[in-house]
Amino acid sequence: MSLAEAAAEADALEDEQERSKLRLEWADEIEMTARAADFRQRAVAYRAIGQFRFRTKKDLLRRGLEDESPAVRGSALISLERLSRDHPGDVNDVRALLHEMVAHDSNEAVRRLAVMSLKNGSSRPDTIQILASLGDDDEQPRELREAASKVAQLLRRKGTK
Repeated sequence: MSLAEAAAEADALEDEQERSKLRLEWADEIEMTARAADFRQRAVAYRAIGQFRFRTKKDLLRRGLEDESPAVRGSALISLERLSRDHPGDVNDVRALLHEMVAHDSNEAVRRLAVMSLKNGSSRPDTIQILASLGDDDEQPRELREAASKVAQLLRRKGTK
C-alpha cells in the first residue's frame, strides 16, 4: 500500500483508535517522504498529515508551508485547514506566515488556500484588515478577492460573538 492509499484509508476511518494504529505504522514514512527530492512525493506527505489527522506533525507541516514548490505549500495548507477546524491555535501558531502567503505568495491557488486556512483561526483585527484590503483590491484576481472578503466577514462575525 502506498502512502497516498494509506492516507485515504485513514481519512475514511470513523474509529480514532484504528486511525491511530495507521498513524503509528506510517509516521516514519511520512517523515521520509516529506524530505523527498520530488515535489510530488512531498506534496503527498504533507496532504497525508491532514488525512491522518496527525497533530504531532505540526512542526513538519510548518516546513511544508515554506517549501519552494507551490504544490507542496498547497498540500500543507490543506492539512493545516483540516487540522485547525477544531484547533484554532494551529492557525494562530503560523498566522504571520499565513499573512505573508496571503499577501505575497507567487501562486494564486496557494494564496486562496492560505485565506481559507485563516478562517479557522481566532478573529484578529490584523487578519481582518489584510483580508478586507485584499478583497477591495481590484488588481487582485477575482476568486482571491471573493475568498478574502468572505473570510474577513466570517472573522468579523466570529469576533462579535
